[in-house]
Amino acid sequence: MIPRNEHETALRGLLQQFPVVGIVGARQVGKTTLARRLVSDRKSPVHFFDLEDPTHEAALADPKLALESLRGLVVIDEVQRRPGLFPLLRVLVDRPGNAARFLVLGSASPDLLRQSSETLAGRIAYYELPPFRMDEVGENMAERLWLRGGFPNSFLAADDTQSFVWRTAFVRTFLERDLPQLGFSVPAETMRRFWTMLAHYHGNRWNSAEPGRALGATSPTISAWLDMLVDALIVRKLPPWYENLKKRQVKAPKIYIGDTGLLHALLGIDAKEILMGHPKSGASWEGFAMQEIARILGVAWDQCYYWATHQGAELDLLIMKNGQRIGFEFKRTSAPAMTRSMHSALDDLKLDRLFVIFPGDTRFPLHERVEATGLSLACAEGLGPS
Repeated sequence: MIPRNEHETALRGLLQQFPVVGIVGARQVGKTTLARRLVSDRKSPVHFFDLEDPTHEAALADPKLALESLRGLVVIDEVQRRPGLFPLLRVLVDRPGNAARFLVLGSASPDLLRQSSETLAGRIAYYELPPFRMDEVGENMAERLWLRGGFPNSFLAADDTQSFVWRTAFVRTFLERDLPQLGFSVPAETMRRFWTMLAHYHGNRWNSAEPGRALGATSPTISAWLDMLVDALIVRKLPPWYENLKKRQVKAPKIYIGDTGLLHALLGIDAKEILMGHPKSGASWEGFAMQEIARILGVAWDQCYYWATHQGAELDLLIMKNGQRIGFEFKRTSAPAMTRSMHSALDDLKLDRLFVIFPGDTRFPLHERVEATGLSLACAEGLGPS
């Protein structure tokens, strides 16, 4: 078992501060395992309900009767199956002298987030649990993490073949069971074709017209399907940054599959040798490195942007941190160099710093305010002083 100490520490702090804490994340990302580790050493009573267990679900047939007398920590897993519990949780945590706190686990479905935000405003804190990251598995496991992705069962599989089999099964189960349970009624085969199209868009600007033509669906329908996968924390949209310039700037978001292991499963990439020669190899590594950089800087995905002009200038990632504008380019090469786009980004965006991230373990200057930094070094030592 790989410890997830950073997440445990953060969640312990939230549990002290809020009466209700929600761990959200994609299916099979490790929410239940983490919750059980959190409660393993608690001295106060712990009550665990798994709503996929028929016995536990039956116990909550009358949730007020089942929950109102409990003290200590109440854990409710797969809470998205019973979004109607949230109004009751508000009543319970607002009781004078309330001695219970609640830890709810679930996929981030629209119903789940809407119900909780409407009824538990100011009482709940959400924590998104991502797949494994490099600081958890070690820099020496970077290539395995890139190929297999960070879902625990995939990363920890005995070999690459078993990992690929698990991810293929995950895709099928997600389409046939999980999406319908989250309230999405799209035929599984249609969504499979759409998800595979998104895999080919990984790292590219989104245009709903092309998949719409291929699937015979309208642009609003395609956008709704995309939002389904974003809501389920399976796909990420990277929004564009607009600057007050005379140049025409790109307004479409970029699309990334949230886990490279799932990306590779959708593309049929089951081995390192195939990945290295695949046309999407560079875009895959870009998405992998981008999520690691966001983690290093401690920024959420919704604080990340990219920038591009219709004249061809582009910056892979723009982050605002401590009053600074920090840019990133991701290059899967051993010898990164300055480009015209980098010069344009430095000047037009008035970047304080620009890092060129590459698959190495060294760092060296490329230009004033520009540094080439190996990803493993950035993970081990950070990005250096401002």
